Amino acid sequence: MRIGELAAQAGLSKDTIRFYEKIGLVTGRRLANGYRDFPPETVPWLHYVRTAQTLGFSLAEIGRHFEELSDAPDSAEALSALFEEKIRVVDARMAELAALRTELEARVGTGCPLRAAERAG
Repeated sequence: MRIGELAAQAGLSKDTIRFYEKIGLVTGRRLANGYRDFPPETVPWLHYVRTAQTLGFSLAEIGRHFEELSDAPDSAEALSALFEEKIRVVDARMAELAALRTELEARVGTGCPLRAAERAG
């Protein structure tokens, strides 16, 4: 299918699909007239990519795990392992943000909030 049809079926812009092709997330072949031609299984794959992005996976992560993601059944252990790793990353980031929030709260109302916060000892 041509890029316009793929874009319509996947709910993406042609530019997004061209970008995904450039970074290797999708592959199409060039027809003799120069048009891109994508196989029909590209549509569900693009839906998968968008869902993975919604779940916090970057395009780089999706690209790194392309083979195991594209061929894995929904209940695959590999997917569960990826989700567990992403949960650890999210938990670590939440802890960092909580520490940042505490630091910011300590600086509110101080004479110069950019100086090192005074620690009660």
